[in-house]
Amino acid sequence: MLGLKLETDPRWIDVASENIEQILIDHAFCEQKAASNAISIIVQFPQYTDLVKDMTAICIEEMEHFGMVHEKLIERGLKLGFERKDHYVNDILKFLKKNISGTKECQFVNQMLFAAIIEARSCERFKILSEKLTDKDLKIFYRNLMESEARHYTTFLKYARKYATTIDVEKRWQDLLSFEGNLMRSYGTNETIHG
Repeated sequence: MLGLKLETDPRWIDVASENIEQILIDHAFCEQKAASNAISIIVQFPQYTDLVKDMTAICIEEMEHFGMVHEKLIERGLKLGFERKDHYVNDILKFLKKNISGTKECQFVNQMLFAAIIEARSCERFKILSEKLTDKDLKIFYRNLMESEARHYTTFLKYARKYATTIDVEKRWQDLLSFEGNLMRSYGTNETIHG
């Protein structure tokens, strides 16, 4: 369903399980950044009323998720800590910047595909956490969040396809999936949601 070209390295769940505090901290900041991204989309593309409505809903949901992850930290006697650089996200952005023609349409498609790939990989990682963690509470927690990420993934792809008129979205999406698959060969062993 997600179209990802390479599954997460199986060793990642061991790293995640042993470093659940770091996973939760990183996850909290991922949710905050996803909310910020939705706001940025609204600011940049206010002409698409349906998009604005859906981005508003996503922003609210992402901040609710941030609060939920923060609560999981508090329940475990942990603190939020500080945000770390997300190398995976930066690598995706660098790849997409190679394909910017300067047009507003190109920027729009890139932003939608960027968000879609992040949500797709997050969905896959949450599925792994929901199936492989021994902590029953977190298993249920990540199962519920996985479903939300899948909805977001399809929403972003839907808008890329809907509003692109001169860009071959399917080709660009497949190119991004291929790049991301190759990128994942060097990821999957760090205690981060995407690392």
